[in-house]
Amino acid sequence: MADPKRSAAPRSTGKGGRKKTNPWVRALIWVTAILLSLGVIGVGAIAVAYSMIRLPDPNSDFQTNTSFVYYADGKTKIGSFQVQNRQSIDYDKIPANVKDAVVAAENRTFWTDPGISATGLFRATLGLVGLAPADVTATGGGSTITQQYIKVMYLTQEKSFTRKAKEILLAAKIGQEVSKEKILAGYLNTVYFGRGAYGIEAAAQIYFHKPAAKLDLAQSVALAAILNSPGNLDPANGKQQAADLLERYQYTLNGMVDLGNITAAERDEIYRGLPEFPKATNDSRLGGPKGFLLSMVERELLANGFTEEQVNGGGLKVVTTFDADAQDAAVASAQKNTLALASGSKKTAKKLHAGLASVDNATGGIIALYGGPDFLASQWNWANNPRPTGSTFKPYALAAALENGWTLTDRLNGNSFTPRGDSAPVRNADGNHGSVTLQQATTHSINSAFVDLVTQIPDGPSAVQSMAESAGIPENSQWDLSNRIPLGNTEVSPVNQANSYATFANGGVRHTPHVVAEVFDNNKSVYKAETAGEQTINVDTATDVTYALTKVTQDGTGSRASLLGFPVAGKTGTVGYGVEKKRKVGNKTYTSVVRETRAVWFVGYTKQITTAVMYVKGNEGTGDLGHVFGSGFPLSTWLDYMKVAMRGQDHLSFDPPSNRVSTQKPTNKPKPKPTATPTPTPTTTPTETAPPTDKPTDPGTTAPPSTKPPTTAPPSGTGTPKAP
Repeated sequence: MADPKRSAAPRSTGKGGRKKTNPWVRALIWVTAILLSLGVIGVGAIAVAYSMIRLPDPNSDFQTNTSFVYYADGKTKIGSFQVQNRQSIDYDKIPANVKDAVVAAENRTFWTDPGISATGLFRATLGLVGLAPADVTATGGGSTITQQYIKVMYLTQEKSFTRKAKEILLAAKIGQEVSKEKILAGYLNTVYFGRGAYGIEAAAQIYFHKPAAKLDLAQSVALAAILNSPGNLDPANGKQQAADLLERYQYTLNGMVDLGNITAAERDEIYRGLPEFPKATNDSRLGGPKGFLLSMVERELLANGFTEEQVNGGGLKVVTTFDADAQDAAVASAQKNTLALASGSKKTAKKLHAGLASVDNATGGIIALYGGPDFLASQWNWANNPRPTGSTFKPYALAAALENGWTLTDRLNGNSFTPRGDSAPVRNADGNHGSVTLQQATTHSINSAFVDLVTQIPDGPSAVQSMAESAGIPENSQWDLSNRIPLGNTEVSPVNQANSYATFANGGVRHTPHVVAEVFDNNKSVYKAETAGEQTINVDTATDVTYALTKVTQDGTGSRASLLGFPVAGKTGTVGYGVEKKRKVGNKTYTSVVRETRAVWFVGYTKQITTAVMYVKGNEGTGDLGHVFGSGFPLSTWLDYMKVAMRGQDHLSFDPPSNRVSTQKPTNKPKPKPTATPTPTPTTTPTETAPPTDKPTDPGTTAPPSTKPPTTAPPSGTGTPKAP
């Protein structure tokens, strides 16, 4: 390996073959040529401007301000985005590998150029006038290290000819009056490396948990490569970012060989892979449940055009949609009921995961969210994590039927039966019901009736999918496009379930769920969320779905929701499967089917607020919850939270049903003979004083689901999730 103590300084002295031209003449020639090409200034004025321009005081003109994040009231702080994290170090304490790598990555002519690049600036000029290729514009190409340093220390990020002209003059000036060593030291102590780190010392600590002086060659090159686009080249952000960083890393290594900094053998030794990056850590500002809120805010800001530098050090005031009291209630109710579900065992509670999302029906703003107990311990946000929905998916089938001419009084088969072409019967949790109305099927969450419904709707599974997407379920959800789609194998997150049910509550007007309400820069509003919404579902359809779901909370599986004291519509959901278990006794192997519960839900809404609650178990949310139902802990969590969220709200009633006349054609297919199904004995759900009406499906009818991680493929087989 090359000597880590070697100094790059000799290249900065102008000695060793560098042509000695009068520095003023040389700089003036460059500046004149470039400014004339930009058409910014005349020949005579250039000399005057160059001689008169003075470097501003960096101590007074350069500062990076903390961005603060507030609750919806605009006064109560949630947290902040990185106070500038910088620890300046002297030039001679910066490893030679770091200096060489940065020069190779950012400006290979740094030691010989006058601080500006004619060809690079020409490319940047094309970008300013919209003539540059996409890749040039995207990278903002054209800046030398000297120019980058000036832009950070003395200027703004404004894209204009005036700012560019000032940058050129200052770069030429500082390039002749300040040593290259001082320029490079200033640059390496101020440039942004991502993760809130400004300067090489902070970057070394953040990325590799060591001081810059102890960075090895590979680590030095990796940090130099990240400089090009910190947010997009951080390997902690994903596989694509890591792959892009490797490409930039290899480019930098090749440059170091070309410049004579390292040998080809030294390059080859570390060329094929990145150095090991320790697990990304965050400071305590992201600790606890609030870390999930700040993470969502940051992602949304970046998605709406703010740069990472603006978010982490732009002095922004970010007003969110979160309500402080509602957020406290969400955390308290989720943690209280998680511990209760674990029978008071904190050790068991660590394996259980609650996800809660609450949405303002009128705007789509997320009022409160619970993604987990501690963002620093696990960044997996369970409020944003899709899991099977169980019977909470039935309202989309109900809406699809209403759109196809059905009414709530039309009748369906409420008995267990085997659909045509299927090999397994559809069973109900509590036996056969005979002929039932669509309203009764919804109130009592009758599986067979909903499967019968989908078989009668033209292209039923696709119609249900289309309706779910109209309500707000993302188009890339894991769809179970079979006649059992209403039974809830489809995976959806609590955020998207809450937002989609809010579409029904809002008369068919769909909003985009969001967490950022408005952003201010120097007291000036620079961003405001779009809250108008779009009519995606027929008003009568949405009204009738809501009416049907009010019966669930009055007479059905979600009746405890009525304790809120407001008009409520909602649906319970329990994802249960029959899993084969083998047991060997002597020489014989016995097979039995055991019921496992993989997720439990309650999604409910008032006229103003919609809230979805989900519980799962295990690192990937695929563990067995045991004898638990949607009418139990999810509904208890929902009720505890909504009692706080609805404080001070008006008692608004839902619109009456449309009373539309049925236009669906009667089916001519023969009625299937019912399959006898034993009725399980209800068992009391913890914290309830009476047995729930939310019972498991006969496990013998289902195949075990996939145990693959969430957001990959939906559960395998044709297993029927239990109702409700």
